[in-house]
Formats: sequence, C-alpha cells, structure tokens
Amino acid sequence: MSRSHPTTPARPSPRVAGAPAAVQRWPREAWRPLSRRLTAVAAAVLVLALVGGCGSSDDSAAGAAPGTAATVRLGYFRNITHAVPLLGVDKGYYAKRLGSTKLETQTFNAGPAEIEALLSGGLDAGYLGPNPAINAYAKSKGAGIRIISGAASGGVQLVVKPEIRSAADLKGKRVATPQLGNTQDVALRAWLKEHGLTASSANEAGDVQVEPTENPTTLQLFQDGKLDGAWVPEPWASRLVLEGGGKVLVDEKTLWPRGRFVITHLIVRTEFLEKHPAT
Repeated sequence: MSRSHPTTPARPSPRVAGAPAAVQRWPREAWRPLSRRLTAVAAAVLVLALVGGCGSSDDSAAGAAPGTAATVRLGYFRNITHAVPLLGVDKGYYAKRLGSTKLETQTFNAGPAEIEALLSGGLDAGYLGPNPAINAYAKSKGAGIRIISGAASGGVQLVVKPEIRSAADLKGKRVATPQLGNTQDVALRAWLKEHGLTASSANEAGDVQVEPTENPTTLQLFQDGKLDGAWVPEPWASRLVLEGGGKVLVDEKTLWPRGRFVITHLIVRTEFLEKHPAT
C-alpha cells in the first residue's frame, strides 16, 4: 500500500484497461482481521496535511484574497477509502483551512453519479476513483476536470460465498459492484475476462451476472443469499466477511505492481480551479 501520493497521482495502470494479467498472490487466509483491512485509513490520513482545500461558487469571498471562492461544494463517499474527506469534514480540518469560504458537502454511492454532478455544475470538487475521472475527462474532451491530488491506495476485495474457490466457480453466479462503470465494476469485468469468463451487460447475458448495486443493498442481498459475491471497497468488503459470512477470493492489491493502485483521488472542475486557485 502506498503511504501517500504525490500532488499529481500516478496514472492508472493499463491493467484495468485489459492489459496482460498480473501475477496473482492469493491471500493465505480466507479473510484478514478488520484492522489490517482498513489500513487505507492510515494511508489516507497522512495526506490530510497535503490537501489544503478544494473549490466552489462563482463568487469570491467578501474581503478575501483574489482567487478565493465564497463557497466550495465537495462530493465524496461514506467509505473507508474516502477517509481523507470523512475526517477532513468531521474534524473541521477543511473548514479551518478554507477560512471565510463556506463548505457544502454531498455524499454519493459511487463515482459515475458524482461525475454527473460535477459536469453539470452541481459540485466543484470531489473524491472518487480513477475510472469515472477518466470517463469525465474523455466526455468533456479534456476540458471539464483536473486531478489535483491522490488520497488513498488499496482497500478493495472480491468477497464471495465460502464454497467458491476460484474464478471458474463464479460461472453462473451473481456478483455485485457499486455502480455500472465505476472503478470496481471495470476492475471486475477486466479480471473476469482475464480468466476466460464473460460478464453480463445491459443487452447480453454472460458467464457471470454482474449486478451494479448500492453497497448497503449489496450487504443485505449477500446476507439473504441473493448474491454470490461482490467486488467492493472498504468497509463493505469487511462487512461482507464479518456480517455476511463471506471470504476474500481476491485482494485487488495482489493484481498491481508492488501492490499499489489509486482507489481515491481528488478532482476539481477546471473552470472552478482556474477561477479560484487560492481556494
């Protein structure tokens, strides 16, 4: 796990885009203690000192330095992998650093919905994963958003029912991801393809029925036996194990060079960034 990220986060590995399969190192245990799994928190907290604030409304704060916004609207998830904004908001770190700039927040289940809010002007900045950010960059022809900081690495697992021992055992099964097109959804589909399995889509059936589902609902469906697995971020992976009786089939960090991959970074609307650099 990376302890922190530079100001410009590393480019997402081509692994998610379907590059040659990385060597997999299966976990020795079916699951690990909760404290080990949530080490993304420790990595994320280290970045708090690097994140001075983010951006927002079109008007400058009265009496403030040029380039300072009156309000900043920030989006993030209620996930352990979003420990930076969770703690930054709850402990008042952002409010202190923002000074006269008002902080408004909104939480999301996954990145695609947050990107919609950013591109429509409903948010100024947001924490999310790499795939929605790449999609937003492409959709806006490179003009809409900028990645300005890394925030966390790791903290994603594929948790399955105990009787599932390999990728082949997933054939004919139902596996959830947080949202269609989000980072975990893309990672699962790429991993299935590397193992010779096809994932379902809106128009076609596949070897594995991939069901984009909100994380709290995923836990309930898994407990009820209506899902066979889920590729999800923390704390949902741990909850599927501890509360749902599942086991870890894949820890995603085993699929990446040196076990490092960006799970959360901070993006800002380009227009806001240019208008309010001080914020």
